[in-house]
Amino acid sequence: MEPEYKVMINGELVEWKDATIHVTTHALHYGSGVFEGIRGYWDGSAIQIFRLEDHVERILKNASILRLDTSFDLLREIVELLRVNNFHEDAYIRPLIYFGPGGVGINPAGHPTHHLVFAIPFGRYLDVEKGISVCISPWKRITDTCIPPRGKISGGYINSVLAKQDAVKNGYDEAILLNQQGYVCEGTGENLFIIRDGRLITPPVYADILEGITRASIIEMAQEDGYEVLERNVYPTELYIADEVFLCGTAAEITPVVSVDHHLIGDGGTGRITKQLADHLSSIARGKDTRYKRWLTSVG
Repeated sequence: MEPEYKVMINGELVEWKDATIHVTTHALHYGSGVFEGIRGYWDGSAIQIFRLEDHVERILKNASILRLDTSFDLLREIVELLRVNNFHEDAYIRPLIYFGPGGVGINPAGHPTHHLVFAIPFGRYLDVEKGISVCISPWKRITDTCIPPRGKISGGYINSVLAKQDAVKNGYDEAILLNQQGYVCEGTGENLFIIRDGRLITPPVYADILEGITRASIIEMAQEDGYEVLERNVYPTELYIADEVFLCGTAAEITPVVSVDHHLIGDGGTGRITKQLADHLSSIARGKDTRYKRWLTSVG
């Protein structure tokens, strides 16, 4: 059965079944679009959209990398769509700005900028309770001089698709990519932290990672909670000897890693600090920790 949700296309609400694109859409052929993943959390009376303004700011900046037109009010459209669909459960929101239909050819000149937003009910992306097993992928992460990883550019995610497919085929839940210099970069759709001697360590933004909004939230939250956070290059073998490892992102939230290349992390369970941070982030996202109320946009 077709879902009954509405989709926003170029500022207009359409039925789910009518949310289609033309076969000559440039982004369909060449990946010439940028996207975001945004979570909305049901708190019992309203949807709390987590860091909506930051996500909208990021996608608009990323659109400028591709010279996409952004003369529309994306934030308003997202809020309107959530109101119309009237979710009473957690939701995932996906805006996309892309070059639309036209001729055939690499140059998008002559293709108009289109944009869309859809939202669906959404629970766990990875197993945040039991934790996940990961491998270090043979695929290297794309670089800023290739396809900027900070841009959430649609075409760049084939890099993640290849790594994810290999990992799952080989019995793992997720893959960790290294950058071209051989340092730990991130997962296929998540940033990464390790914990050693009570300190959080995460690869820096110049290590070809996505400048993650959840990552930035965890850094601020952890420092407020009294933890030292270091942003530095991480060697692959540091994953094996870390006290705790976790992935984070809009979809993944905070997901503990229990093994890397079959090396158990700690005792092979969810680490104490990882669980504390995950519980705190959840309380923030659901509006229970009012110190971070500025991160939430309520849609009732």
